[in-house]
This record gives sequence, structure tokens and C-alpha cells, in this order.
Amino acid sequence: MKSVYVTGPDQIEWVEVDAPTAGPTDVLLKIRACGICGSDAMYANLGGIPPRHGATPLGHEPAGEVIEVGAEVTGFAVGDHVVVDTMAFTDGLLGSGGAQGALSEFVVVRDAVANRQLKVIPSHIPWEVAALNEPMAVALHAVNRTAPGARDRVVVFGAGPIGLGAVLGYRRAGVAHIVVVDIIPSRLAKALEVGADAVINSAEEDVSQRLIELHGDGSSRFVPGARPGTNIFLDAAGAPPVPKIVASIAQHGATLGIVAVHKKPVEFDLGQMLASELTVVLSMGYPTEIFEVTDDIVENWEKYAVIVSDTLPFDQAIDALELARVPGAADKVVVLHE
Repeated sequence: MKSVYVTGPDQIEWVEVDAPTAGPTDVLLKIRACGICGSDAMYANLGGIPPRHGATPLGHEPAGEVIEVGAEVTGFAVGDHVVVDTMAFTDGLLGSGGAQGALSEFVVVRDAVANRQLKVIPSHIPWEVAALNEPMAVALHAVNRTAPGARDRVVVFGAGPIGLGAVLGYRRAGVAHIVVVDIIPSRLAKALEVGADAVINSAEEDVSQRLIELHGDGSSRFVPGARPGTNIFLDAAGAPPVPKIVASIAQHGATLGIVAVHKKPVEFDLGQMLASELTVVLSMGYPTEIFEVTDDIVENWEKYAVIVSDTLPFDQAIDALELARVPGAADKVVVLHE
């Protein structure tokens, strides 16, 4: 079968590999959709992931159809549509250094257990929306790390897929108000469409002043001077100035969550943060959230569909990877199989 591999530094190629087969405890999937993640480009830049340098299969945001069920497996039937926990495979992380990648025609799930590696979804959910399950779990974990409450006023920096997923997560958590900050008008429009209360174009507006207008003045004897009454800041942008800006404007007791990947060291003024007692939490992956988010995707799939900007056929998977690498060219790219 055909599979997309990193074959060397900045080298991504089609590779012919043996199609997997299912044993008695396995489930064989026909991959129907696979999203492109920013980390795919990072893996390519590195030339693969240890210990698979130069031979790394890509694709870790899949949705698939069950085409074979091992004799000892229960909970699945041929024809089921499923979403996938790519971190629960017994042969390594799917598409992130493991033996298989989802930018392939088929994937075998070894030692398959219902609701451990796979969860069945209704067949009416579009494949490109089902493929959002993995990144939306990343977004939900970031939301959970900031421990939102009903009275919280939230700011999400970055209206890419993770930022938009976080908006949906915060809205589901019942927070009081959500603001999204970005510099691309089309992304800000999507943020409003999925549930943000307000947006700020940071290329045109003073973020702190606008947040004071939206969230009130959060100054106190600990941190005097006008500053926003924002409780939670989430960095889903990865822009170097964001953490520093938050540290300079945070009200006393606020939380900064960081889910974005910062490729260079970020400077914090600890003296400045000491007065505000800013809590900083980081988020990676989805320890419990991978299938927690599935029910919401099923129930509100039309809102999640807004996140997908481009779909390309499987035979253009390498083009899809290149499209996703160009800043501003596409928001969320998904590869679809016939």
C-alpha cells in the first residue's frame, strides 16, 4: 500500500509498504480521513523521530472505517465508523514515531479494545469532521488544565484549530465570557461563529485596553494600575510576545495556559509575575480527553466543521502537508480517502 513517510531532513515521500493484516485480537481500518498537524512539519524538519530517523510514517489525526475484526475482539462490526486514540497503540504512537502512520491506506489496531484505541461514531458525521477528534482532544486538555469556572472571563490567543477548539471547550464549560485574539480577520470571524463573545485584531487594537473594556478593570493593591479583569489566558498561538504580554497585564491570581509550541525560549519577568501571582500551566496531548470530546463533536458537528478550511484527496497528501506548512495559506487541512 501507499504511505507517506519522512525519509530524511525536510524530505517527505510516498513509500510502498506491506499492507497490514489483522490477527485474532486486532481491528483493521481503512483510513477515510487524516488531518494535517503542525507537528508533521516539525517531524519533517527533524528528519524523523528517534529511533526512526529517516523512516517515519506520518499522520496522527485519523478517522476510519472498520473493514476486519479479529475473532477475539468485541465491540466492533465491519462497516463501523471510528475515531482513534493515536497514543494508545501497542506498536508506538500512531504517526508520531510508531510503526504506522495514518497517511496510509490502512492501519491495524493491535490488541484492540473498544473505547481504548477506538470509539464508534454515527455514520452521518462527515469524515473530515471526525478527523478533528484528535486535535480537539488536545484543545480540551488545554482547557481543562486552566480549570475554568462559570464566572471566569477567558482570552484565547490564536484562532487556529486548537484555539477554536478551546473556544468550544470553554463554552461547554460554561465560562462567563470568551475573547479571541488573532491578526487574521477570517480566523476571527470563525471564532465568533463557533462561540466567542468578542474578538480582537491585535494588529489593529491595543489588546490590554480592549480587554479592560470587555472584562473590566482588574487592578488591585497587589497589581495597581489599569489592567484587564481576565481570569484565564490561553496561548494557542505560539507567538513569542504572547506570554510576555500576559505576564505584564495579568490581574492578581490569573492563570496562563500554554498549549502552543514555542520553538525558541520565551522570557518571563519573574519579578513582575511575583506581584500578580500568575499561575502558569502547560498542556500537551490528551491524558483523558480523547473520547470525552467525541460526544460533543457528534452532537455539534456543524460547529466543528467550521474549523476545516481545506480538504484534499489522499493522492495529494504531500501537497496537503506543504499547504499546511505555509503560514496563513490554510487553517486546517484534512486529507480524504475515497
